[in-house]
Amino acid sequence: MIVDFHTHTFPEKIAEKTISYLSKKGGFPAFHAGTNDSLKDSMKQCGIDYCVVLPIATAPKQETSINRLSAKLNGKDRLFFAGAIHPDCEDVAGTLDFIKESGLFGVKLHPDYQGTDFDDPRYLRIMEEAAKRDLFVITHAGIDLAFRDHVHCTPDMVLHVLAELKGVIDDHLILAHLGGFAMPDEVLEKLIGTPVYMDTAAVLHLYPEKCRKIIAQHGPDRILFATDSPWEDQKDFVDRFFALGFEKPEEDAMLFGNAERILGVRLL
Repeated sequence: MIVDFHTHTFPEKIAEKTISYLSKKGGFPAFHAGTNDSLKDSMKQCGIDYCVVLPIATAPKQETSINRLSAKLNGKDRLFFAGAIHPDCEDVAGTLDFIKESGLFGVKLHPDYQGTDFDDPRYLRIMEEAAKRDLFVITHAGIDLAFRDHVHCTPDMVLHVLAELKGVIDDHLILAHLGGFAMPDEVLEKLIGTPVYMDTAAVLHLYPEKCRKIIAQHGPDRILFATDSPWEDQKDFVDRFFALGFEKPEEDAMLFGNAERILGVRLL
């Protein structure tokens, strides 16, 4: 079984425009149309059984509509959804309560698209309140190709967050891109062994040997297979993952076992 723990889709009425804008801004192509249907088509072609969709609120006013739609779609057609929250959220507790009561597993933060450093007090509050509700927080980590002038989530910022929220956020934080996109050496130096999960989105083709090293040293029990579809080719990432050469029990943990634990479901 394969769970892709990091994908993105957009409502059909804005998908084409959004995909075009993001592709130009980041300088990378999309591998499908960015809708739920196009993602499901990609899954079928690539042998992926389930996907986790991670919406992003780029303004506080988007939270309610995003979270209502995520709650409506969650668990249907083999798609699971995270909730969305913005650092300027006016009602953090209420927003997180809705996300929890709706059965969503957690929230997605994107420090670059939300214009906020990861260790900002507003994020710290969100993460603390999320963890108290047994909600997971998944965040973009490392460089973002659309925002190269400033890295909003560095390994040092992650260490600061873990220190500030020690015993609270432990085991409830997921760092995308194996702890830091295009920052593997810093990840190896600073984040190995910390109480965080990491996903493999968007990095397996960039530095495969360092990816394998990060996974082996951090431990497959804290790694989630992920692609960042539609920005990466799901089939290519499945092939690259198996090429890393881990043992089957380790592969199973990364492909679905860890995802089951975080999602709180038994996948069939």
